[in-house]
Amino acid sequence: MKVVGIVADLLRHKGHAVWSISPDATVHDAIKLLAEKNIGAVVVLAADKPIGIFSERDCTRRVALHGYDTHKTRVKEVISAPVITVTPEHTVEDCMRLMTEHRVRHLPVMQGDKLVGLVSIGDVVNWVISAQSTALQQMESYISGQYPG
Repeated sequence: MKVVGIVADLLRHKGHAVWSISPDATVHDAIKLLAEKNIGAVVVLAADKPIGIFSERDCTRRVALHGYDTHKTRVKEVISAPVITVTPEHTVEDCMRLMTEHRVRHLPVMQGDKLVGLVSIGDVVNWVISAQSTALQQMESYISGQYPG
């Protein structure tokens, strides 16, 4: 089944909110933000441009595993970079391919030079599940004679 939809559709459904942090913030500040907002990652912005992603995965693999002090370590020392971005015109399938190829779970959405959203692997999975559910409902309606046309 081909997944239909573009990033702009996904953002209209989930919203455009993006949480970000400075590369000079401490890891402790980043972890605190993740916990307060109940999110898995933040975009690291320098001069309003995404330079990396800081995620729970970075916290465990780069901070905890190496014994860094979260109060002294700066986010820029442990971020995932370079940033792989998409535009609102990219397809949901493009997002799945990029996430798989680059082994990332978050894609900042850029419109020109402006950050306009963030797509996570969870957003993509939810979109695919919803699309499959809609397709099944349409097939069931067609088979039962309820489909218009």
